[in-house]
Amino acid sequence: MGFHEVRFPANLSFGSVGGPERRTDVVTLASGFEERNTPWAHSRRRYDAGVAMRSLDDIEVLIAFFEARLGQLFGFRWKDWSDYRSAPSGRDVAHGDQVIATGDGVQTAFQLSKTYRSGPHEYVRPITKPVLGTVRVGVEQDEMREGVDYVVDETTGVILFDRAPDLDMSVTAGFEFDVPVRFDTDRIQTSMASFQAGEVPHVPVVEVRL
Repeated sequence: MGFHEVRFPANLSFGSVGGPERRTDVVTLASGFEERNTPWAHSRRRYDAGVAMRSLDDIEVLIAFFEARLGQLFGFRWKDWSDYRSAPSGRDVAHGDQVIATGDGVQTAFQLSKTYRSGPHEYVRPITKPVLGTVRVGVEQDEMREGVDYVVDETTGVILFDRAPDLDMSVTAGFEFDVPVRFDTDRIQTSMASFQAGEVPHVPVVEVRL
């Protein structure tokens, strides 16, 4: 699958509408009870980039970006302003933000992830597009040194240690991240007259599996 390691202009995604989507199959039995199941292990995010268009300059940037991706053909990075950091809102990213694994003394490669908790339940989301220069990694309470103790692949979100973390040691990480997406249309319709009158184009964007 084609993917361009370029981010949709962050100033244009700011103010966009979107968020996670789940797919749940619901069967209502004759008794009135329900059986529910899902074929998706992970949620999928959808956005509308058109909502954030504020000027004709924005439209020009959008069209250039759309044409360079050849419509739906090539994926790209998207900054979800409502959810783009490992740390809670108002706190700086730190190496202990997320527990991503437990060492076994053998494994050296670990996938970045973010855990969402509500009560006793949680969902672990794989992070495949960390932002360059923002990743911080720790083992137990100690912060590791990038380029010395580990390297990170910004295109996959995989951390590779020079030496495997010892048995039962927590591997932690902090980071900013993008969402891998593509345009969910091969057509963008704009009108200078209608845009000046306050209308904006509909530009659907959908997350892709990598």
